[in-house]
This record gives sequence, C-alpha cells and structure tokens, in this order.
Amino acid sequence: MKKANTIILIPHYNHSILIAAVIAQVKTLSLPILVVDDGSNSADKIRLEKLADEQVFIHYCAQNGGKGAAVKIGIKLAFEMGYEYAIQLDADGQHNLADIQSFIKASKQYPKSIICGKPIYDSNAPKLRLYGRKITDFWNMINTLSFDIKDGMCGFRLYPLHSINKLISQERLGNRMDFDIEILVKAHWYNIPFYWIDTPVIYNDNGVSHFRGLKDNWLISKMHARLFVNMLLRVLTRKTI
Repeated sequence: MKKANTIILIPHYNHSILIAAVIAQVKTLSLPILVVDDGSNSADKIRLEKLADEQVFIHYCAQNGGKGAAVKIGIKLAFEMGYEYAIQLDADGQHNLADIQSFIKASKQYPKSIICGKPIYDSNAPKLRLYGRKITDFWNMINTLSFDIKDGMCGFRLYPLHSINKLISQERLGNRMDFDIEILVKAHWYNIPFYWIDTPVIYNDNGVSHFRGLKDNWLISKMHARLFVNMLLRVLTRKTI
C-alpha cells in the first residue's frame, strides 16, 4: 500500500464490536489506521486483535488512562511513524465517516490548521449533553477571548502532527474527556488556526458512553477554571508564544 501522509487515529476502550464496523468502512478509503486500546478488558482485546493487519495498527496500553491519554499516545506514535496528519475518530460509530474525505481536502487547502468537526445533532442527542456543550462553548469563548472555537467537544478532527505533537510535549493536557476541549484552547493560544466542517453526529440507542457523569463534569469544570486563570495571566503579562 502506498505510503499516505494521513493516518486515522481511534482511541478505543471496550468498543470492539462497534469499532469493527468503523474500521471496515475506513479501510475502503485505503487509509492506514492506528487504534490505541486504552486498557480494554480481555474479551475486547481478543476481538480487537483479530482486526489487525497490514493496514490496521494496534497499540495496547497497559492500563486505562482515559481518552485523552490514548489520543496523546496516538499522536506521538503517528508522528514517529512519519505521518503528517492524524484524523481522530470515536470508536463507537457516532461520526459520519463519509466526511473523512472532506477533512483531507480541507487539510490540503489549510495545511497548518486543525480541521474540526462542527457537529449537527439528530433528535436522539441527549439534552443534558447538549446543555453541557453550550456551557463549554461559553467558557471556550472566555478562555480564548474569541468565537474561534465553534465546538470544543466533537472528537472528529484532523490534527497537523508537527505542531500538535510539539504542543503536547510542552503543555499539560487532560487525560480524559477534558482533553478534546483543552487541546483546542491551547492550540488557539499557540496560534494554530482552525477550519470547521459541519458533520452529522449520531447517538445510537444501543451505544455505550464512557462519559463518567459527575466525575467528568467536575474534571471539565476544574479545567475551565484552570484555563481561565491562565488566560488572565496571559492577558496581564501580554504573553505570546
């Protein structure tokens, strides 16, 4: 298979049945796939192992560290493998995989930008999750002093690996559900541009969410507070990176 400059990055935790369909669809695009297993149980690891081939690479973490930790590991591995871009996807099939080509096309036009999915939700989207996103959007506006982040929580993105790997090596970033938000805020601080693509997000009735309710909401709240303090310090000291 011809060496591509873009790899699909999928953090995985106990979604081996759902990820099989995601991988099968992505493989039709002839793109390499890197799955970072975040300490799944034995049964899921066995099923996942059967999906590995010359197009699908699987990295197994010794223990569960959180979605953010898995993505950070994946970004580092993808960069070390020589890829220029990584497209982050969820393992549960929520994302519209037909839009992958639109992300790649946009990255050719805006090669230094993070290409971000701006989600379009159907009627099955949980109301509490939608309200939570609105709160996060408000704090992202405050912490960047801009309207540049259209959605901070959609995990469908294309990352330019050189700049993002550098950011990850220099900044403290969350290891769990706070990661998707925090990396965009700090990318904004690093003057990494964004390009947004509208994309449908589907909540399956039989889907299993790993969002930990009170724990992750508290984690995200602390992250927003920490970013707010850092934003104030940046303003007061007129810090530029």
